[in-house]
Amino acid sequence: MSFIQVDETDFDEVLNEEFDKGQIIILKFGSEYCDACIALDFELEEIDDKHEKISVLEIDCGESEELSQKHGITQVPTIIIYENKNSTLWHKEGVMLAVDIENIIGL
Repeated sequence: MSFIQVDETDFDEVLNEEFDKGQIIILKFGSEYCDACIALDFELEEIDDKHEKISVLEIDCGESEELSQKHGITQVPTIIIYENKNSTLWHKEGVMLAVDIENIIGL
């Protein structure tokens, strides 16, 4: 698993670096104490391991409250998929299967 841990101090910088590499970005908002978040991690690991053009940025909502509020996070886990800097492809609360996420992205 190679999720990139980000918080409010480095979020914009890391996000821009990953976009500059041409990556599709999956933001995963969660908490280490959330069973559903752990279940989603397994699905995201499968995607991350299979697709080099995917970067998963992981944000702990308890540690990054302002960043969570900025993205309208009301429940964990939540994923937001960015196709590019200007386009949000998907925003979904709850656990999703890897195959469904891949279908949304078009992989």
